[in-house]
Amino acid sequence: MVAGLAFLATAVATVFAQATGVRYSRSKAPHQGAWTFALALFALASAALATAASTGWDQGTFRVFYLLGAVLNVPWLALGTLYLLGGRKLGDRVRSFLVLFTGFGLGVVLAAPIHGTILRDGGIPVGKDHFDVLPRVLAAAGSGVGAVVVFGGAAYSAIRFARRRTPGTGPLAGGNALIALGTLVLSSGGLLQGVVGQDEAFTISLAAGIVVVYAGFVVASSAGRPASDSVDAADDGSDAEGDDDKARRTSLPASVRGNDSTSSTRVGSL
Repeated sequence: MVAGLAFLATAVATVFAQATGVRYSRSKAPHQGAWTFALALFALASAALATAASTGWDQGTFRVFYLLGAVLNVPWLALGTLYLLGGRKLGDRVRSFLVLFTGFGLGVVLAAPIHGTILRDGGIPVGKDHFDVLPRVLAAAGSGVGAVVVFGGAAYSAIRFARRRTPGTGPLAGGNALIALGTLVLSSGGLLQGVVGQDEAFTISLAAGIVVVYAGFVVASSAGRPASDSVDAADDGSDAEGDDDKARRTSLPASVRGNDSTSSTRVGSL
């Protein structure tokens, strides 16, 4: 079950990344580029999970899963939201910091000693059981702050379009609402642990969450361009883009593993 759901999440994230990648190739919009990179990280982390669930865990798959899913994925999703809602100037500044964060995180996770034994068939390893404080702090900070930005952006966009009530804004509001819902689903694995196992709960929320998020993207993308979007783009300080990108104001989510503290960070998020 765990492997099958992880493969499903990988497939959906790959299709999702391809869709945003096509848009980026046409518009060169920076938020589309950030989302494409983040969704590629999501797909690779999900693939590592699926591979480990099928063939067994080792230190290599655990490091890849933790680095791409827990440390790097969510901040890059959040960068797309900041570009879209905060404009290029803010986005470029955050991107410069995020490039440094990515390099630092890469070095930390790859060089950090792993304590204890990664059991081949022991289920998804828990970060607090195998890593020292610094990798877990990076995962908690990146996932936590990034999740707030992305969920807040999706919720704000949904409310704004719902209030506008002009032709074409209904799907935009609905799509962003689905994206916000998908963010919550991705965070809800802990709620299912009393019904199914811990690993099963995580992968159910992972697969269901990315499906809901992708559904929101498809719904928002089906909307026509509202007549007042060009004014909104100028008000947001954003760069002009193709007629199917910036106008939609779609905020993509992060997958947040529900943790109460840094010490309990498992694999942060995907």
